[in-house]
Amino acid sequence: MQPLKKTNMSKLFSLFMLFFFISLNLNSQSNKELISLTKTFLQTLNEDQLVETTYQFEDSLRYKWTNLPVGIVPRPGIQYGSLSDESRLAFHRLINRMLSSQGYLKITSIMKLDDILNVLIQEEFDNGRMNQTMLTRLQDLKWAHDNFYISFWGEPKIDQPWGMSFGGHHIALSLTAIGNTFSVSPLFLGTDPAEVRNGKYAGLRVLSKEEDYGFQLLNMLTESQQSKAILVQDVPRDIITNPNSSQRISSYYGISAKEFDNGQLEMLKILIEEYTHNFDHEIAHRIDEKIMNSGIESIYFAWIGSMEKHSPHYYIINTPDFLIEYDNSPNNGNHIHLILREKDSDFGEDLLKDHYLKSEHHIKE
Repeated sequence: MQPLKKTNMSKLFSLFMLFFFISLNLNSQSNKELISLTKTFLQTLNEDQLVETTYQFEDSLRYKWTNLPVGIVPRPGIQYGSLSDESRLAFHRLINRMLSSQGYLKITSIMKLDDILNVLIQEEFDNGRMNQTMLTRLQDLKWAHDNFYISFWGEPKIDQPWGMSFGGHHIALSLTAIGNTFSVSPLFLGTDPAEVRNGKYAGLRVLSKEEDYGFQLLNMLTESQQSKAILVQDVPRDIITNPNSSQRISSYYGISAKEFDNGQLEMLKILIEEYTHNFDHEIAHRIDEKIMNSGIESIYFAWIGSMEKHSPHYYIINTPDFLIEYDNSPNNGNHIHLILREKDSDFGEDLLKDHYLKSEHHIKE
């Protein structure tokens, strides 16, 4: 990268300040819109449904997330499939505001993929490739388009913290909002199959770019760079920071982005944005800025496993503030798990600390 010329610094600073103030205004408006859309959704529910859907913000359930099927780990909240059409429309308008078009399509496609998976399993049984015991066992996992759950935490107001969670098999989406600030960590997505290989939906790949861009970046590296990026060890069977694991990634592995040329840096940025730009542009750009403000030299990329598709592989992008993990190990590289998480700030932990320190009510206590 070419260093910035000094003569451009004042202009750059002016543009930055303009963008900063515009961003503040947009963020304020975003929270107001999210609050309004949330209230509209809640107004579509009856009293019994509201009891199912709403929780105290301090409830410890807010911090518990999982990617496992609902048949193994039940979720708090109201079942999506139990909603009226009016409620579904209101909910979709809410997540449409929170997510980008690509993020919204990924979430809704993963929901549909559960129904596709059920069709594929039934076909395996009908064709004699699966016995009744296995079929029943898989059906008991209860994955289905309708079997996702929505929960709200606290009262949605501009001057106090509140949150939303949406989860089920292969989806864990969360929002924590305080004032004009948002946290959307963690975001977990998964697909099984990663590529549908038979039947009506053969060829469908919901999380295609997370895989494709990862391979593109790996193949852009020189042999010397690959020798640093590729770790010689078994491919993890899941993301290492999955909710059932006590393991956390505190060290940096692989190759530093300071060793990348301009083309490689651009590919790394494109790969990162495939994760961050699942969210609406204000949220996505806040995350992007935080990552880049830490310095490109602070970003590390590591790869484990096959250098070819359709075989188990894994990669990690580690920055001082954010962690991206991608694993495609099960089913011989046809079952993806991935996560974007903000270190030490899952479910708005850092935002909450700052809020409580500055809040007169909590200071007096």
